[in-house]
Amino acid sequence: MKILIVGGNSSLAKALRPVLENFAEVLTAGRSGCDVELNLFWHANQFCLPSGLDTVINLSANFGGKDFDSILAAEEVNVLGALKLSHACLCAGVRHLVQISSIFAGLNEDSPFYSSYALSKLHAEDLVSLYCRSVGLPLTILRSAQIYGDGDVFRHHQPFLYSIIDKAQHGEDITFFGKNDAQRNLIHSDDVAEIIARIVRQRVIGRFICPSQTNVRYSEIATIAIAAFASVSAIRFDTDRPDIPDNAFAANDDLYRRIDYFPQISLPQGIALEVERRKNLS
Repeated sequence: MKILIVGGNSSLAKALRPVLENFAEVLTAGRSGCDVELNLFWHANQFCLPSGLDTVINLSANFGGKDFDSILAAEEVNVLGALKLSHACLCAGVRHLVQISSIFAGLNEDSPFYSSYALSKLHAEDLVSLYCRSVGLPLTILRSAQIYGDGDVFRHHQPFLYSIIDKAQHGEDITFFGKNDAQRNLIHSDDVAEIIARIVRQRVIGRFICPSQTNVRYSEIATIAIAAFASVSAIRFDTDRPDIPDNAFAANDDLYRRIDYFPQISLPQGIALEVERRKNLS
């Protein structure tokens, strides 16, 4: 089996590639530093995928913003880029496209986390589904929860989580705004990598969500980090500041039952892995 990971420099790609290499030849594609040069801003006729690919996994994403240029970039990369990649897969004879989306694609407009990123991910799902269905290209869409993992490569997209761990490491008090002990849904990169690998090996087709089965509160994250470092940090709530809203998701095991794999790394285990990594660096 021959697999191409698009977005080969992403944090998830770092965790995914070694898992896939247990059963396949794996190539990466991206703007630089990958086996294949590929930029989702390119015109469609510039896309040229390697021959003999069985599966393409699209990890590329633009996280958008509120200004015009950021919204436009999110649509151009996440939506039009994914569409052009789908067409390139058809032209190259690819047998399976795996589009990594976000659980945020299912948010309603009244969610405080509704954004150009969330909306562009939903647009991408619908447009790529329409195209792949029309040309007979098998497609899997995976809506992942927020991904964390070992190392600073994950800090960029989960800065608040890693700031909590930082404060616990240095014995600093951890302060949360407002009265609400906000909930989040976090899944470890190693679990997501194994889930994607099983989707590829079993050729699971369809649209699925990939959440942690348990939401966690900020105070739980802080308590776990403090215990892992045997820290003297205290947890405080600044009730004079506005509340931090929840961003929780219901448990869903439809995909996990189908692939015979449930996420294995609990948040305490995941934070322990990051703590061990940091201790080994000191």
